Amino acid sequence: MYKEFNISDKLINLSNEVEDELKDIFKDIDNNVLNWSSRVLKAFQDEGVNTSDFNEIKGYGYSDPGREKLERIYARVFRAEDALVRPQIMCGTHALTVTFFGLLKHGDTLISISGTPYDTIRTVIGSEGDSESSLIKNGIKYEEIDLIDNDFDYESIKNRLKKHDVKMVEIQRSVGYSDRKSLNISKIKKVIEEIRSVDENVIIFVDNCYGCMVEEIDSIEVGADVVASSLMKNLGAGIASSGGYIVGKEKYIKLISERLNVPGAYKDMGANFGVLESYYKGLFNAPEVVGNALKTQVFASCLLEKLGYKVTPQYKEKRTDIITVVEFNNEDKLINFCKGLQMGGAIESYVVPVPCDMPGYPNQEIMAGSSFIPGSTIELSADGPLIPPYKAFMQGGITYEYGKLGILIAVNNMGD
Repeated sequence: MYKEFNISDKLINLSNEVEDELKDIFKDIDNNVLNWSSRVLKAFQDEGVNTSDFNEIKGYGYSDPGREKLERIYARVFRAEDALVRPQIMCGTHALTVTFFGLLKHGDTLISISGTPYDTIRTVIGSEGDSESSLIKNGIKYEEIDLIDNDFDYESIKNRLKKHDVKMVEIQRSVGYSDRKSLNISKIKKVIEEIRSVDENVIIFVDNCYGCMVEEIDSIEVGADVVASSLMKNLGAGIASSGGYIVGKEKYIKLISERLNVPGAYKDMGANFGVLESYYKGLFNAPEVVGNALKTQVFASCLLEKLGYKVTPQYKEKRTDIITVVEFNNEDKLINFCKGLQMGGAIESYVVPVPCDMPGYPNQEIMAGSSFIPGSTIELSADGPLIPPYKAFMQGGITYEYGKLGILIAVNNMGD
């Protein structure tokens, strides 16, 4: 079967060795899949989902029982008071943007306590770029507190919050394009406890992109006020074609919904464009798909480590998102890996990725995504800036088998 793709015997043998080594890790992933599946199934049953909940509602979108039920299910699954799950949210960056603008006003202060955020979020904030619509241009103050040895700087955070003039604390769970590791729930729990010891009222917002359903519990359960992400990532399961979700305290979801819709309309409007069935299916399948993505990335980490590459996280480390960072220290190897990953997919596998300028990114990027939904990062994909040390940020894998084949094709294409 591997000969169909001209994969070398050496790589096939190494692949078999890797899978033997990963059996216990895969078993732990399967247990977590069952954990989240039980949550989702119970929420579907408790809300009494039926096929009429999938009906398309047009126009203003008033009185949409299927949409309202889906949002109650999201709140149940993530142990939140309320949720906003909408096709009008275009991507993860948009989910974060409406959260920021819904909860922050002129004169408020936002602090990132996980260091510098992801590239596109910096443009939203206004710390980079020249947008006249950024948070900073709207009079919102912004500060950063860097991590120390991949953990929060607890003392600096508490000292800053003692002034009681900070409106929101933001935590980015995944690595973005930074050199750090992703942040696990135990660290987020600890920092929230430290924050609350100083300020009971500051809003704690977690950017959950790539982290949903990876660990046994999520950020709301350890005290976060609001959590947001895209449905083209974990919870869409490769079924939802667009959209995003925000879960959290009811009073904050109400304000955010006004920003997404119009003041006074709150959550009561917004046509569903006939996507509700895909949103229900996406959430229902998400635990299994996230598990497959984790297996794909653990397999990739182990394989690439054995080939001598620096990989983060290493395959034995407990994961808190579906991203693997591979350091190539060579521009050509980064490009060839992304070309190979594109070759290893089902859609537009004949396309050759090339580095180019991308909206919202400060450097040239190369992106590989042979996916059914353009931009879907729960599907096996990779991207990276064309700057030293030439890292590929790889994520996703709808099924483990397709993910494994994609990784082998990508590595085989590198020729070493």
